[in-house]
Amino acid sequence: MQWLYDAGIVNFCHCLTKPELPLEDNADNARFKVYMRDTGLLMAMLEDGAQRDVVVNKDLGIYKGAIYENIVGDMFAKQGKRLYYFEKNSRLEMDFFIRYHDMATAVEVKASANRQAKSMRSLIENYGVRHGIKLSPGNVGTIGGTVEVLPLWMAMFL
Repeated sequence: MQWLYDAGIVNFCHCLTKPELPLEDNADNARFKVYMRDTGLLMAMLEDGAQRDVVVNKDLGIYKGAIYENIVGDMFAKQGKRLYYFEKNSRLEMDFFIRYHDMATAVEVKASANRQAKSMRSLIENYGVRHGIKLSPGNVGTIGGTVEVLPLWMAMFL
């Protein structure tokens, strides 16, 4: 796997043991997810029928969430951010954690403009996370005063 990273093909997203600063010291480097550094390569890896659905029919289907998550991960990596995520007992997962305004900030990527943020609320209530950002195709807003809702494209400004 390391050679794929060294060749500039993938980014690693390391699992946090605790969703708090310092992120690097709370990372379990043995547990990680892999994102493509080029979303076009990710699309090329899809089977032919799925590629046609995405490119010709503009139907991202079941791939929509994974594609959006990959794009955001790539944006963060291109800004020089190391990628982190949090998972607890396979029931709670947060797509990314970044250091933002000197806080460990949870970042959730959503493919729809759904205003629910169950995982985010659970992190805030049970793990002491003070700030969250939900990236979605929707407009700017807030949820409960601690979660900012931002359009997906604004990930490049975080």
